[in-house]
This record gives sequence, C-alpha cells and structure tokens, in this order.
Amino acid sequence: MRKKNHSVRDLIYILLNEKDQSVISYGIEFSEFMKSLQNNTGHLLLMKHQYENGERNVHTMFDWVSHEELPALINEDVYSYGDFCWIDFEEEESLNELPAQAIAELLYLSHVKEHLKKPFYNHLSNRYCYLAYDDGWLNKVYYRDWQDFYKMLGDVAAMKMEHLKVEKSLLGLKKKKTYPQVPEDVLRALRNLMKEGLVISYEQSEQTRTKISIPLWTIGDFANMDDMYDEFEAMRKEATPDAKLVFDKKLKEWQVTDS
Repeated sequence: MRKKNHSVRDLIYILLNEKDQSVISYGIEFSEFMKSLQNNTGHLLLMKHQYENGERNVHTMFDWVSHEELPALINEDVYSYGDFCWIDFEEEESLNELPAQAIAELLYLSHVKEHLKKPFYNHLSNRYCYLAYDDGWLNKVYYRDWQDFYKMLGDVAAMKMEHLKVEKSLLGLKKKKTYPQVPEDVLRALRNLMKEGLVISYEQSEQTRTKISIPLWTIGDFANMDDMYDEFEAMRKEATPDAKLVFDKKLKEWQVTDS
C-alpha cells in the first residue's frame, strides 16, 4: 500500500532491464506517459482496468479504447483502479485474429506482471505493454523501441521541473516555468546507473541564478516501492549523489555531471 507521507512528484525511480526490454518505475503516471507518447500509440487493449466506457472485443473478451477516445481515459483517475494494464494495437481487425496463446499470455501478464515471452505481437504491431499496480506507484512497461523510453523519460523529467519552487517576477507575480525535454544522449549517459536502479530526486534539487542541479542516486533493484523509498531516505542522508542532472538556465541546455 502506498505510504501517505510522500508524493510520486518528489522523485522518479527507474530500473532498466535491457534483456527483457522492460522498465520498472515509480513516479511516472499514465497521464504523463501518454502526454509524451500518445502520438506513438494506436488504440489500447485494456487487460485490467475499471474504465466504464471501453468497447468489448468479443474474440479476446477484453475491452478496448480507440485512439480518438484516449483523452477521456487519460483524464481518468487510473490510480484508483489498482491494477491498470494495457497493450497498444494498430488495427481493430487484428484483435479478431489474435491467437489463443497470445490471449493467454496477455492474461498471465496482467495477472502476474511477468511475461511468458516478450509481449510484442505481430498481429497487434504494439510498441508497449503497460502494467501498473497503483499507477505511478509501481509501473512496469515493455518497450519495443528504446527511443520511445528515452523520449518519454526526457519529457517527464522536464515536466516534473514545473513543480519546483515557482519564481516571481519583479511585480511579485508567479512565473510558471517550462523546460525543454532532456535529450536522449544525456539520458543515455545514465544508462548504466538506470540498470542499477536510479533515483532522480526533485525534492533535493538546488537552484542558483544560473543553473538547477538535480541529484541522482543508484539504490539497487526494488519491486516494493516502500522499501525503495526507505532505502533512498537512508542513503541521501549518508551518501553523496552518484551524479547530477543539471539544467543551464542561460543556455537552456541539460547535461549530466559528476557529483
């Protein structure tokens, strides 16, 4: 059960598994994921959910949501669903051609959150398989193309910056800041750290007149996010960060630096 004394907005945890083509994360919500990648998804086949406006596919006995109807789903409180699992697909007709073995694999995926085989299906031409328990709290996403992951993380990392302390203008009015996407090459420099379990901590970020520095810690492999957060709380008090993600305010550029 999610602890009540901290917010998914405070930090992002990423555990990269290149062999399985999957990423376990904390702090990235469905709405943020879709804000970045919605144009790269087709329709969504809902394997576990509580969405009431989906359309039932009789062959698979799963509900699905068309690409055009996605904004309504994105606005849902999917965290309240508990389990929220879906896979994208291109053509509605392809659902009726999905083999029984594939349907069984999808049922297993949504129930156990583990794959029997990598969940990329020629019938569906899917790019993702999205498995969440309390969305934003514990997510596991499979990516056919790693570029999609790095684009999503670059967008979401920049979105989170908007929740930092708001600067004020000379008239005392709050100025909402927007930040450019963190480029793929900058995030790829963190690849080895993400394979060890990386925390990006916005709560511990530091601002000067010229830059914003966000500390990064590697804390290991976690499937229980309460344990992950406890480990992070202990580590940040005793250890220096492994690296920093730095935004140069003048150049409007990102880079990774040693701590």
